[in-house]
Amino acid sequence: MPDSAATPPFLKIDGHLGTILLNRPDHHNRLEPQDLRMLQALFDEVDANEEVRALVIASTGRTFCSGFHLGALNQAESAPQAFEQMTDRLEAVRVPTVCALQGGLYGGAVDLALACDFRVGVPDTELFVPVSRLGIHFYGGGMRRMVQRLGLAAAKRILLSGATLRAPELQRINYLDLIFDSAEFEEQVRSVATTLCESAPIAVQGMKRSLNAICRGDADWAEIAGSVQRSLRSSDFQEGISAWTERRKPVFRGK
Repeated sequence: MPDSAATPPFLKIDGHLGTILLNRPDHHNRLEPQDLRMLQALFDEVDANEEVRALVIASTGRTFCSGFHLGALNQAESAPQAFEQMTDRLEAVRVPTVCALQGGLYGGAVDLALACDFRVGVPDTELFVPVSRLGIHFYGGGMRRMVQRLGLAAAKRILLSGATLRAPELQRINYLDLIFDSAEFEEQVRSVATTLCESAPIAVQGMKRSLNAICRGDADWAEIAGSVQRSLRSSDFQEGISAWTERRKPVFRGK
């Protein structure tokens, strides 16, 4: 794709599935300062649209994302804070999120993907965070996610030693949930997202909030109990039980 076709990130909605596309392939889908604000606005748009039940973060070209534009980082000391706000906002998106890693991801992109609920890659997927070689202290929210989701040893290897980790090891440390051949990658990503779209929204979204809070260590157990009761009072619960009894596929309405 020629550089003239490059655009800021944009959102497409197809039925219950939203897709945010990073689209600067000639620059390895690096993120510019204005993109951080744009992405937060797109997350807000997804949250406001109750028809959307799952969100895919994808990109064009051979690289998923090379992180924040280093030239811009040199000009703006507030950039790490803005990037952290964007990834924290992604972690809090109402619907389950799937990151489609069709290639390498570098720098802050490693945390962008980690802020998603699921990461799906190809055999060529790799990550590399060069902060220790650039004199940059990685921001707090990203370090929290790495330690909580990957473990302290993996976080130190990624951030302190600047190691390049490839698909088999990424799956071993639970960074990648699934690996698919490149030829079937888009189809398989859509299959994963479709399964999420077809699940009961009240239960799925409630469990996502609860699981993330438990992982962070700030769970409100009364709130979680309330979410459980809300699911049991929903029409979707009755539909799920009926479909199970009748041995058919349920049709959930999010009510």
